[in-house]
Amino acid sequence: MSSQQKTLALGGERVSGAEVRKQNVTAAVAVANVVKSSLGPVGLDKMLVDDVGDVTVTNDGATIVSMLEVEHPAAKILVELAQLQDQEVGDGTTTVVILASELLKCADQLVKEKIHPTSIISGFRLASKEAVRYIKENMVISSDDLDTDILLNSAKTSMSSKIIGAESDFFANMVVNAMQAVKRTNSKGDARYPVKAVNILKAHGGSAKESRLIDGYALNCTVASQQMPKRVENAKIACLDFDLRKARMKMGVHVLVDNPDNLEEIRQRESDLTKERINLILATGVNVVLTTQGIDDLCLKYLVEGGVMGVRRVLKEDMKRIARATGATMVMTLANMEGDEAYEASSLGHAQLVEQERVCDDELLVISKPKAKSSASIILRGANLFMLDEMERAVHDALCVVKRVLESKTVVPGGGAVEAALSIYLENYATSLSSREQLAIAEFAKALLVIPKTLAVNAACDATELVAKLRAFHNASQTDESKAALKWVGLDLTSGQVRDSKAAGVLEPAMSKIKSIKFATEAAISILRIDDMIKITPKQEDGNNYGNAVRSGQLNG
Repeated sequence: MSSQQKTLALGGERVSGAEVRKQNVTAAVAVANVVKSSLGPVGLDKMLVDDVGDVTVTNDGATIVSMLEVEHPAAKILVELAQLQDQEVGDGTTTVVILASELLKCADQLVKEKIHPTSIISGFRLASKEAVRYIKENMVISSDDLDTDILLNSAKTSMSSKIIGAESDFFANMVVNAMQAVKRTNSKGDARYPVKAVNILKAHGGSAKESRLIDGYALNCTVASQQMPKRVENAKIACLDFDLRKARMKMGVHVLVDNPDNLEEIRQRESDLTKERINLILATGVNVVLTTQGIDDLCLKYLVEGGVMGVRRVLKEDMKRIARATGATMVMTLANMEGDEAYEASSLGHAQLVEQERVCDDELLVISKPKAKSSASIILRGANLFMLDEMERAVHDALCVVKRVLESKTVVPGGGAVEAALSIYLENYATSLSSREQLAIAEFAKALLVIPKTLAVNAACDATELVAKLRAFHNASQTDESKAALKWVGLDLTSGQVRDSKAAGVLEPAMSKIKSIKFATEAAISILRIDDMIKITPKQEDGNNYGNAVRSGQLNG
């Protein structure tokens, strides 16, 4: 194919043919090489320093690629791909980037051998479709009544490559309990497990083992006055989304007063209005008041006299979750349909206990055992903020994995087992085709082996030997029915051997593998389709502006 680089009449640059394909592949491989060494249980961390000097130490593929300042448009597709995998599944972001770049490398090799991109694209689509079908039919371990072991092992597999891998037993229990606590049932009767319903708080100091799970909702807020009670049992909670401050006239309202005594009466009425509002709320028997806005000294006085716990500046997002968990209604105004002011007792939420706790140097408000819906919060402890941020990312990924396993009820073996099995299957499938897609499917099968190879390289093992062993086992499982159990064989990276991943408890959600293959194929195809890049040169600023004229003395007459 001819490669051309022309200057356009439009005022830009055009790159086409083999040259643009080479640039795209190079950019994609550059992004994949950044995250490659962080794959697997013995992957290494990356330290990222942004333009203002903030440091992030992470092993999470999505975090790494999103913090890179990527200029090349093809590389940006891979960054978006990692973010999509993070949103859809929550784990497997590094895998999807490495797989997409390897598919591109293989496709580029085929193009150099004079095979048309259209044939490669149709071959990749067919291979992806067959791979997904094979996973669903042969590699899935499904269980309608998921026992806790499968959930714990899935969470441990997700955490194995992260900073909390050493304490994965401790954190896996915490994550599984948290996810089961926030179970919801939708209108169709399906169980749903929203990850956002688990609130994660960080407090530095103490060891990771001092992290704990709270049966309720923890808030990074404190009581508004030290004279208020710090512990309230059988709490009746009012969730307010307005100011509890002295009523003032709105901006632009003018009051003309003839008699100075009237001015004092206006001030007194403003104070009385505030007192009436507070009394309306207190009359319902409330003993905890949460507001997203401020509480001034006058209102604090009335709340303290009523023996009520008041908390101000609660984040709106937190307030919505508290309202949902306790059965409260978020009230934006006291005005009712008749134009009067009223506060209904039905708007209150209920919880067994609300208390203020001291964790490290911070005070936290804990709402325990809310009445309407169960809720969960995790308080993470760690040596410093870098460690806490990475722990939060690891716990979030593990929560997403447990959610996917609970909702789909299917898992697959990890440790490169699925990729090795697919590689053997697709190679055999390719030879059964007599069309030109055969070569593309064979390259797809070869590209899948990048995952077990990278896992072995990161563990300082002999990748060639280990992958050859793995392929031999999977070939035996697919050709000899008596050895069908060998399809669960994956890599054991601590001893540098192969082992039964299913028996070892190395499990991942089936959805994670299926989506990563689909997404990686789509990304590779979308970059492979490009055969022309037109880059418009940015407009040059005109030098004759006012500032330049002043500096050059043109305005001095």
